[in-house]
Amino acid sequence: MNDIIAYFSTIPSSHRSLILVGGITFFWMIENTFPLFQMHYRKWQHAGINFFLTFTTIIVNFVLAFILIKTANWTVENHFGLLQWLPALPLWLYTIIGLLLLDLIGAYTPHYVQHRFKFLWRFHLVHHTDTWIDTTSANRHHPGESIIRFIFTTLGVLIIGSPMWMVFLYQTLSVISTQFTHANISLPQKLDTLLSYFIVSPNMHKVHHHYVLPYTDSNYGNIFSVWDRLFGTFTTLPKDKIIYGVDTHMAVEENNNLKNLLKIPFQKSRSAKNS
Repeated sequence: MNDIIAYFSTIPSSHRSLILVGGITFFWMIENTFPLFQMHYRKWQHAGINFFLTFTTIIVNFVLAFILIKTANWTVENHFGLLQWLPALPLWLYTIIGLLLLDLIGAYTPHYVQHRFKFLWRFHLVHHTDTWIDTTSANRHHPGESIIRFIFTTLGVLIIGSPMWMVFLYQTLSVISTQFTHANISLPQKLDTLLSYFIVSPNMHKVHHHYVLPYTDSNYGNIFSVWDRLFGTFTTLPKDKIIYGVDTHMAVEENNNLKNLLKIPFQKSRSAKNS
C-alpha cells in the first residue's frame, strides 16, 4: 500500500498519458474482436471527434491542475474534510473509504446534477449525442463541461479532504473504468450482471446512453455501482433494446459534426427537459 501511495504521490504526467492512450488502444482492440454491436460507421472519423474533445479535457485539467493540487494540500495541512476527521484507520480501509467518497461526491453527484439542471445539461448533452458508443466515447466532453467537471472535482476534494495521491489514484481508476464501460464489448451476461453489483459494468452504463427517458436519467455511477443501487437510480434494459444517442439530436449532421457539437450548449433547446 505504501508503494502505491508513493507512486501516485509523484506520478509523472507521461505515465498518466500512457495510461489514457494505452487504455484506449487496449479496449479498441478488444471491441474490434468481441463487439457488443456491429456498428457501421466511419470509426476513425468518429474517433477523431472524440479524440479532439478528449484533448480539450486534458488541456483544461492541465491548466487548472494547480488549483486541485493546492486544494488537496490545503485540506491535509489544515486537517479539513471528511477523511481528515476520521479516527485512525488501517491504510487500506482509509483508501477504500476515500475512493468511495470521491466517487460519490466528485463523480456520481455532479453527474446527477448535470442531468437535473438545465444549464449544466446543455453542456453534458454533447456526451449523450454520440450514437456510436465505443471506448473513444469515454471522454467525449464539451470543453465547457470539462470546466464544470473540474469545479465539481475540486469541491469534492475540499469536502472530502482527500490527499493528492488519492485523487491521482482515483482519476487513474476512473480513466480505465470509463474506457471499459464505454467500450463496444460483449461480456457474458452473467459476468456483466455480477460485476454490476460492485462496479459499473459495460451493459449497466450502456443503459445510461439509451436515447430516451427514463433510461437516460439512470445509472449515473462512474466506478462503483453502489450509489445507483443505494439512491434508486439503477435501471436495467436488455442490451438488444438499447439505442444510443439522445432523442433531440439523432441527425448525423448534428451529432457527428465537431463544429455543431461545440455550438450545442448555446443553441435553442429542443425539449422541455433540455430548455
